[in-house]
Amino acid sequence: MQQIKISPQELKLISKWIKDISGIVLDEKKTYLIENRFSKLLAELGCESYEELYRKVKSDGSKRLEQKVIDAITTNETLFFRDRGPFDLLQNKIIPDLIDKRSKKSSGLFAIRIRIWSAGCSTGQEIYSIAIVLKELLKDTSKYNIRLLGTDISDSAIAQASRGIYNKFEIERGLPKSILQEYFTREGNFWKVKDEIRAMCTFRKLNLMYPFKSIGKFDIIFCRNVAIYFSIEDRKLLFKRLAEVLEKDGYLIIGSTESLTNICPLFAPKRHLRSIYYQLRDGA
Repeated sequence: MQQIKISPQELKLISKWIKDISGIVLDEKKTYLIENRFSKLLAELGCESYEELYRKVKSDGSKRLEQKVIDAITTNETLFFRDRGPFDLLQNKIIPDLIDKRSKKSSGLFAIRIRIWSAGCSTGQEIYSIAIVLKELLKDTSKYNIRLLGTDISDSAIAQASRGIYNKFEIERGLPKSILQEYFTREGNFWKVKDEIRAMCTFRKLNLMYPFKSIGKFDIIFCRNVAIYFSIEDRKLLFKRLAEVLEKDGYLIIGSTESLTNICPLFAPKRHLRSIYYQLRDGA
């Protein structure tokens, strides 16, 4: 099957449309990506051009076709314990400090609350890695009031994350053998996250371009390698909204190549060993 090429006019149309529905910025340098990602969808819908695809999806009142477009264009590229630094930071610095602060406030009268959000969780590897860190560190997690939330714009990514089932390739990327044996069970050619870990996590679809205050407050937010696909204006808006749902003494972790300098003055960078995290400035 010959791949349908996108014209310069169609590229402008599709790029603006993708940005409007997902926040993802695509320019002429990403022409190959659009053509590769949309080839199956064009064939599935019987479209002979990108303009025809646009018209067909826009006229679908159910929004199912729009979701297919979002699923096609979002990266969903991740692995367990990706960039080990943030997870070492979580285990050795952030969780112990958080528990220490919460213990002083609770005086032992109620279970210490821990709320962690993985924004842009893709197929779930990040939030399950966080759950495993908590299990390894705390041992008996029943003594704590834990809520781990993973959100993503892609329906297909959320569906896989909720199932917690991964193939051999996905498992072998970043997952130590000892962790695999402790927290996964083998099912044929696949591996499934054990129920004790899956039960710690909930998943929901969420578009970060829209207000999300309704999800509540969090002690720790992971938002790694998500904003890199957004425009500067949308990045500023996103991190301002993240500040609104982060506890005053909470922690924000972004990608190792990302920076909030000139993006969101509400956050101050902090360093521990070789990792950087962010906290709200006094008065923010």
